[in-house]
Amino acid sequence: MAVWGYVAIDKGGKEIKGSKDADNKDLALRDLKNQGLIVLELTEQNALTRDISLDFGGKPTPRDMAVFCRQFASITRAGVTIIETLNMLADSTENKKMQKALYAVRADVEKGESFADSLSGHPAVFPELLVQMARAGEASGSLDTAMERMAVQFEKSAKTQAMVKKAMIYPIVVALVAVAVVIVMLVFVIPRYMDMFEQLGTELPGITLAVVALSNFIQNNWYIIIPVVAGIVFALKAYAKTYSGRHLFGKLQLKIPAVKNLVVKSASAQMARTLSTLLTAGVPLIEAVDIVADTMTNIWFKEALKEAVEQIMIGVPLSQPVRTCGLFPPMVYHMMRIGEEAGSTEDMLNKLADYYEEEVEMAVQSLMAAMEPMIIIVLAGVVGFLIGAVMAPMVTMYSALDNL
Repeated sequence: MAVWGYVAIDKGGKEIKGSKDADNKDLALRDLKNQGLIVLELTEQNALTRDISLDFGGKPTPRDMAVFCRQFASITRAGVTIIETLNMLADSTENKKMQKALYAVRADVEKGESFADSLSGHPAVFPELLVQMARAGEASGSLDTAMERMAVQFEKSAKTQAMVKKAMIYPIVVALVAVAVVIVMLVFVIPRYMDMFEQLGTELPGITLAVVALSNFIQNNWYIIIPVVAGIVFALKAYAKTYSGRHLFGKLQLKIPAVKNLVVKSASAQMARTLSTLLTAGVPLIEAVDIVADTMTNIWFKEALKEAVEQIMIGVPLSQPVRTCGLFPPMVYHMMRIGEEAGSTEDMLNKLADYYEEEVEMAVQSLMAAMEPMIIIVLAGVVGFLIGAVMAPMVTMYSALDNL
């Protein structure tokens, strides 16, 4: 696929420049015209002339998707066409990746494709959950309602993710600060004290000699230590994306007591909220559970729900495989079973989602409350050890002076 550089006039009469991926010039020109642009110049770019993009915008966050769905529902409900709505939203979004996808979706809709099918062509931006909800909304003639439900879904997901990140940011920041303080003391502070003690001819205690040896090792081998540590970090991140790595780290999350509580409750809230949203929109149970499985971040929950899909296909109620997998709390499958028997599965799932979203918030607060004193104790121990290494020779020297 070639890259075509263009100069064009937008709907506001402003001259803009950019680049467009297309198989040939005619396709590039057509796509640009579909975006409402008047093309003045269109030339193929090579490796030397290609524009260097400084846009590091990644995949849209749940918050971005919530805003998109909420605005889409409000604008279309006011009587604006889908094509014009997509154009307005594309112009106003700040995420470049999402903006590009919305322009492409608008072009597909203009060509006669359904809104859901147009969204499905961009899986890196629009999740399958949104595609299925849009398809159900189009089939029932209530696309605005479906998008509004998705806005609520993404807002709940964004809130849950924010709470989990909040629990993780504090210990990470403190750990980084602690490492920085230790390195500064080992590289800059302690060597100065050691020079003073050596000039005085003071015999250094074992704890001080150990810290001095560590300080010398860091100063003499820092050019080796830095790439080794960076290599280990990158290797772990790469391994975490592999099949075995996802299973290993997923299992570790379920083995550490404090982390397990948060992971299980987050997964329960996400599963209940997403499944309820899909079922309420009229998506079949088998398809809904399969979509929910794909949204799970921990691979053990993902595989458990994939196995549940196979069980549902042979007539087994969803509550049974959810129970036998041993991952979800008893309340989850008990409430599911009650909903299945009463014919109110969606309502029960909504109640479950509300309950576990509150539980996630409490779990985050509990985790932070438990980690703060532990971090303080660890930091106190590390700093105390270094201070002890500095003070020990001074105590030895003063004791020797007293004995004279």
